[in-house]
Amino acid sequence: MNERDIGTFVREMGDRGLALRSQMEVFAKGEDDFVTNVDRMLDRWLSQQFQQWFPRDMVISEENADSFTQWGDRTGDCWLIDPIDGTDDFIHGRSHYAVMVGRVAEEPIEGWIYAPALQTLTYGHCSGVVWQEPEPGPLQQPAAGDRPVILSSKDERVYGDAIRSVIPGVNFYSLGSFGLKVLEVVFGRAQAYLYLNRRVKLWDTAAPLAIAKGAGLRCCDLSGAPIQFAGAQIVPETLAHRQIIVIGWPDFLRQHLSHLERAIAHCSPQ
Repeated sequence: MNERDIGTFVREMGDRGLALRSQMEVFAKGEDDFVTNVDRMLDRWLSQQFQQWFPRDMVISEENADSFTQWGDRTGDCWLIDPIDGTDDFIHGRSHYAVMVGRVAEEPIEGWIYAPALQTLTYGHCSGVVWQEPEPGPLQQPAAGDRPVILSSKDERVYGDAIRSVIPGVNFYSLGSFGLKVLEVVFGRAQAYLYLNRRVKLWDTAAPLAIAKGAGLRCCDLSGAPIQFAGAQIVPETLAHRQIIVIGWPDFLRQHLSHLERAIAHCSPQ
């Protein structure tokens, strides 16, 4: 099974989910956290297919809480599935949601992100391979004077002034899916993506970080430490990252990361 065949299947699942939106039912998972019957159907279909293709590997998916317990026992590769990343956009008929599948060993190896409403499929391998259908153009960093940074509205309320104090002229923007935010950086529409609230899960990050690494981006926390996919940096019950996540172009982070760390430390909620 090669990356093109897997990409074709991920695309088929995303298109099927889009077709099923007219039959959507919405359920509350927690505070400001929702799931649909379409999430659950795609989760089941994706998980079953990857388990069939890769019977020796672990398959963990967002909507199958029983699968989370496998994480600490893994010895080989693990497939992490997010059937709809950006469910709020899916629910409200917006475009910025995606189906994501990532393969992880000690770190993310490869990932697929398909945005059904945008009809874009992106693949990346940490060895330095990235492609997108349709082709978006060359991967390149924004011009040095351009300072678009992706930051959620919630993080901007808490940290925006501190970030502006160390990156004059910074321009914040955001959109739905975590994966599609990362692709904004990969394809040169932003200098960096700062995720500061420590709620993101492994199925959110596996595919995007594999693609980001393939594009030559730096994936680290505010101290510059690499994002970990093992040990104490992962909450075992929820598979949430304990680290703040920064994904950006190396030159931009080389210039600003240490200043961001100091500025954000002074305004972090206790």
